[in-house]
Amino acid sequence: MIEWIKSTKQPSVAQFIFAHGAGAGSDSDFMQHMAKLISEEGVDVGLFDFEYMQIAKQTNKRRPPERAPKLLAYYEQVLTHAQPKLPLFIGGKSMGGRMASMLACSTNYPLLGILAFGYPFHPPGKPETLRTDHFADIDCPFLVLQGERDTFGTREELATMAMSKQPQYIWLTDGDHSLKPRKKSGVTELQNREAAALGAVKFIKNNADINLKGN
Repeated sequence: MIEWIKSTKQPSVAQFIFAHGAGAGSDSDFMQHMAKLISEEGVDVGLFDFEYMQIAKQTNKRRPPERAPKLLAYYEQVLTHAQPKLPLFIGGKSMGGRMASMLACSTNYPLLGILAFGYPFHPPGKPETLRTDHFADIDCPFLVLQGERDTFGTREELATMAMSKQPQYIWLTDGDHSLKPRKKSGVTELQNREAAALGAVKFIKNNADINLKGN
């Protein structure tokens, strides 16, 4: 159920179960590359495919995501395969990050943090349709790694939006929904991915360390 990406250079200090976005599965370039970058810093990354994506791959036909209750039920089932001795963080790209943030409001698993890469704050062009009401019910630290010009929530838009509770942010220079910048920005897609991975690792290690000291 889970494909683990682990460092071959250093011991693992935490685990991050990483859900894919709506249109591309765990084998996409973004998911595989981000998992590799994060795992190299001592965080085991667990990748998986939601059931609709598994069927899409088996039939070689694109399928829309299932509704949130079914996605959340499957994500919780995936957590039964988490490594029991490592601090647990969950998150995802776009839809996967949204599902992780929603799951954090209901699961009994001891989550130390949530990470969302390109959170879909609203549908493109519909900033009035916010998907943030549940943020107030997230009890653990929540980090959003967002491209500055993400059409699902730009830096300018989010600076003016009222939310029940604000997550922490790392802004990726001129990034789109997949953190990709334009050439004129002077920043490369690789640089944004590396910055996102390092920010994610810092967040994970800081919160894992706090938990370990607390115990």
